[in-house]
Amino acid sequence: MLQSYLQDTWVTPTATADDTAADVRDAVTGEFVCRVSSAGLDLAGAFDHARRVGGPALRALTFHQRADLLDTVAAAVRARREELYTLSARAGATLNDARYDVDGGIRVLRDYAARARAELPDAPHLVEGPAERLARGEDFLGAHLVTPSPGLMLQVNAFNFPVWAPLEKLAQAVLAGMPSVVKAATPTSYLTEHLVRIVAAAGVLPPGALQLVVGSVRPALGLLGEQDVLSFTGSAATAETLRTHPNVVARSVRFNAEADSVNSIVLAPDVTPGTPLFDAFVREVVTEMTVKAGQKCTAIRRVLVPGAHESAALDAISAGLAGVVIGDPAAEGVTMGAVVSLAQRDDVRRAVRRIAESGRFVHGDPEKVRVLDADPERGAFLDTLLVSADPDAAAPHEVEPFGPAATVLAYRDTGHGADLVARGRGSLVASVVSDDLAWTTAFVREAAPWHGRLHLLDSANMAQTTGHGSPLPALRHGGPGRAGGGSEMAGTRGVLDLMQRTAVQGSRRMLDSLGGA
Repeated sequence: MLQSYLQDTWVTPTATADDTAADVRDAVTGEFVCRVSSAGLDLAGAFDHARRVGGPALRALTFHQRADLLDTVAAAVRARREELYTLSARAGATLNDARYDVDGGIRVLRDYAARARAELPDAPHLVEGPAERLARGEDFLGAHLVTPSPGLMLQVNAFNFPVWAPLEKLAQAVLAGMPSVVKAATPTSYLTEHLVRIVAAAGVLPPGALQLVVGSVRPALGLLGEQDVLSFTGSAATAETLRTHPNVVARSVRFNAEADSVNSIVLAPDVTPGTPLFDAFVREVVTEMTVKAGQKCTAIRRVLVPGAHESAALDAISAGLAGVVIGDPAAEGVTMGAVVSLAQRDDVRRAVRRIAESGRFVHGDPEKVRVLDADPERGAFLDTLLVSADPDAAAPHEVEPFGPAATVLAYRDTGHGADLVARGRGSLVASVVSDDLAWTTAFVREAAPWHGRLHLLDSANMAQTTGHGSPLPALRHGGPGRAGGGSEMAGTRGVLDLMQRTAVQGSRRMLDSLGGA
């Protein structure tokens, strides 16, 4: 039975006859990995410990001292990252996938530590200035005071980034002076559990600053209060359930959601087959379909191309996918592993079949896959699945196959392309591939309100881009509508969003005193 880390102690759940515990299996072999349950855990005591012990310890520190904590956590994780790489293979991740998750989390910690020192004062709080004069005289002024909230962050994380996600949220919470209670996603809970063991063993955070719940936290939703933050990553359906929880609504608990979305890439009419920019477009699609076996909230699901280039795009993407080697992530030459579970494999199969009802499979078979050094029946393997569908059908814009799948949709003109992008009802990210400045500017004006981030790929940046699917600490990660309406990262803006901004009116001497405290 996997343990939770509560009140600075490793705790084993209580096994009962009616326990709703879940078995977690190896994505590659189907072998039993662990059993997950939160039965008998003292969640109320954990929340009290976070607020009573962890919160005061963090709030007593300055932003710069909190930044030092992030650097020490990053160093502790980096020193033992090979252990996390090894465990990641059990979730179907290749070494590159594991580095994307583990090293990405380490980089976020270090980035936030550096930003805090450069952009925030060496003080426990921030006075946003300059002060504004509120009367005819010179000594009645107003400013905004940003202070840590005496609450906690409950992290409810998704299975696809069991290391990066908790570290990314922890970075902002620590800088905001807020302790974290991490709820690990069941399919990869053993990875998050090992991450927390690494951090706890290093002894780098104050007591109560980090706790871990393995298993359900549904009963804990009723324990959240006005000063707490519920930070969720996962499906839009689960986000709706959490957002409308009676206690979350009644107590106005701050809720942040980063949900699934049907992200897109749009090839502009000026980019013709055979050009370097067209090849860069194809690489983006293939990469987003295969990194982490397509299990990324930012992965490309819709590939919009001009009707004149549809055939060439399908051929080029299919050729790129033909070079993908699927199998045991530990086997030499394998470039894509399994999805996280057999249940996830079946969900993807159902989704792509529904999308293909208006079109056809151009590459891959959802029921068959050739794998290297693994059993295709016991492991959660999928072929890379490329679908050509009717762009005006509903399913391509509504159904997200959370795996190695994408759908090519041919648009008639710019207006039609912009309309198709908007049919996703809000996305985390879209890429626009073009060298035509006028076309891109016009398209961005239409697409921007529907997206949290736009990745504009052209001949000038195609050799430097970090890619469509890579959220960066400096920029907002989130999106409107179906994508959850939330925001993560965004540099130090995201830290201040977790704190309380209070308008303060007073004399200059009073405001100056607050700023220097």
